[in-house]
Amino acid sequence: MSQNRFQRQLHAFAKINLDLRVLGLRSDGFHEVRTILQTIDLHDTVQLSVRRGPFTVTSRTQMMPQDRDNLIWIAGLALWRAIGRTGIPDGVAVNVKKRIPSAAGLGGASSDAAAALLLFRQLWVPEEKDYFLRDVAADIGSDVPFFFNGGTALATGRGERTKQLAPLKRQWLVLAVPGFGIKTPQAYKWWDSLPNRKKEELHRPLSRNWRRRMDLLSNDLQLPVVKKHPAIGEMIERLRMVGAHAAAMSGSGSAVFGLFDRQADAILARRRIRKAGWRTWVTRTISRDD
Repeated sequence: MSQNRFQRQLHAFAKINLDLRVLGLRSDGFHEVRTILQTIDLHDTVQLSVRRGPFTVTSRTQMMPQDRDNLIWIAGLALWRAIGRTGIPDGVAVNVKKRIPSAAGLGGASSDAAAALLLFRQLWVPEEKDYFLRDVAADIGSDVPFFFNGGTALATGRGERTKQLAPLKRQWLVLAVPGFGIKTPQAYKWWDSLPNRKKEELHRPLSRNWRRRMDLLSNDLQLPVVKKHPAIGEMIERLRMVGAHAAAMSGSGSAVFGLFDRQADAILARRRIRKAGWRTWVTRTISRDD
């Protein structure tokens, strides 16, 4: 296919953090983390087209910046320079159909950037393999490399080093997002302000049998975020009360999720936890082969 007729699209899947441990503040200003990431079947659609004109990133939603602050724009420029080009790429239009809520701890912007990088590679350097993108991706955002494969993975460092894990047995989720978002840097600042004693209490080792005892999984950012936004803690408790065998905040919030073995149970639970100001979905975990 010639570049003049190039048009492709990819789904960009959301993620949840099944477990998230904050291990401390690093000298570079980032936090050292250990987290289990899991993709879910809630996705944006990223479409790339070749046409005359400047490089653009558009979406119908106001949730997403459509200027040079957008991670897709940053990803395109980073790859363009990584392959030895100068200036700013032109003749490329990216459109995003957003479904993943922003500032919710679901990785929507990073997943969009990963999907866009794969599309840019197909257009600009089709002879290169996808692993060529990993270093570029890590510089764009800590969790961007994870989204190339998705599935179930252990992420360490600031989140950019990932190790693929055996696929998780399919879980059904009730996902709930309030009418406010939380910026990731703010959530980590709240964690920094916790007394050292509280941080030490959070540092429990991850059980080797975590797949069987998912109720023991935890998110270190949940405590400081819930202190600022008690409604998040209340929704987590509602999910547990309606039968979720595990419930927690995802990433830095504001999204929370409850896990269920059966779709029917998740559908019923969603009906029971509906609350003004919250959006809810029933979705499922997906593996890298789905």
